[in-house]
Amino acid sequence: MSARVRSRRAQAVLVALIVVFSMAMPHRAATAADFYTPPSPLPAGKSGDVIRSERMNYKATVPALARAWRVLYLSTSATGRQIAVSGAVIVPILPYGGPRPIIGYAPGSHGLGDQCAPSRQIDAGTDTEASLISLLLGRGWAVAVTDYEALGTPGDHTYMVGPSAGHAVLDVMRAATRLPDAGLSASAPMAVSGYSQGGSAVGWAAQIRGDYAPELPIKGIAAGGTPADLNAVAANLDGGPEAGYVPMAGVGFDAAYPELPFEELLTAEGKALFADIRDDCLSEIQGKLADRRMNEFTTVPDVLELPAWQARLAENKLGGATPGVPMLLYHGLLDVTIPIAQAGTLRRTYCSRGVSVQWNVYPADHVGTAVLGSIPAGNWLSDRLAGRGAPSNC
Repeated sequence: MSARVRSRRAQAVLVALIVVFSMAMPHRAATAADFYTPPSPLPAGKSGDVIRSERMNYKATVPALARAWRVLYLSTSATGRQIAVSGAVIVPILPYGGPRPIIGYAPGSHGLGDQCAPSRQIDAGTDTEASLISLLLGRGWAVAVTDYEALGTPGDHTYMVGPSAGHAVLDVMRAATRLPDAGLSASAPMAVSGYSQGGSAVGWAAQIRGDYAPELPIKGIAAGGTPADLNAVAANLDGGPEAGYVPMAGVGFDAAYPELPFEELLTAEGKALFADIRDDCLSEIQGKLADRRMNEFTTVPDVLELPAWQARLAENKLGGATPGVPMLLYHGLLDVTIPIAQAGTLRRTYCSRGVSVQWNVYPADHVGTAVLGSIPAGNWLSDRLAGRGAPSNC
């Protein structure tokens, strides 16, 4: 081989490497300030249709060679209204041997302010779950991440409202297959994963998928640290160091169900505080509300005990429908944030209805279990995507 040929081949390899790494480096495309503001009226279309998309950065402490897009897509509110939801679609750069699997990823609690949305934080390199997403990307899978209703987009985030979150998860998976540049197939094997708020969201996705998105070829759903019973979770958190989750849910349910009595039951301090946290991220909310009780901000002893609230909380309790796909449920034995007992009740409910459930427990707290459970959850998802029989320890 001549020196000239060797030189040209070396140059070709160098160019190829530059192209690959430039695709993985932060994307610098100009972002329209109003990307997250939906058009009014919304365009005609069906749930999962992409309203708009653009390239974004993918930044994580655990890096991954991937391209990413932010997307604005059609979805459905808890009460059946058509809405726009934002999210991100992230695709590994390296080729995959066959149709690339798609993981619907439901993030944990980020807060109430639009700047807290996962797609915004991933783009900025500040998202705490991006490294967990990198573990999925490292397996060659595409990941479709939802921001949920009104987190990133205008309005109050419907925090912990199950049907809205389930719709948003399923629809971002649809959107991923309708994003031409992503090169993903609607017939590729799919799975869903989420922890904490995300565990509830994917539980709802599992329960409504048969009626709402039966065409999605979902092979399994992994839910960790799941707040299945919001009454039990609220009773555990109220007045404690992580009490901020309770008023966040108050804001979320008030946004989703306008008929619920809420604003009119707040004291002057309650109104000021709730107005203040509406644009905060999780750490700020927890700092402002640590060790406070909801009844310190209301004119009634317990808003959640009012009949209208109990009716909506009952509707949002997981276990009311039977998932049609195998489930992995996992929880920390030392979790003082989301009680393991109520997650165990969900497991027994699903098992009693014939669902194939794998139940894993870890000697860790809420955050520690998110880390300890991530690799086993990925292995479980890998087996489901490969078509292997689902184990059950019901």
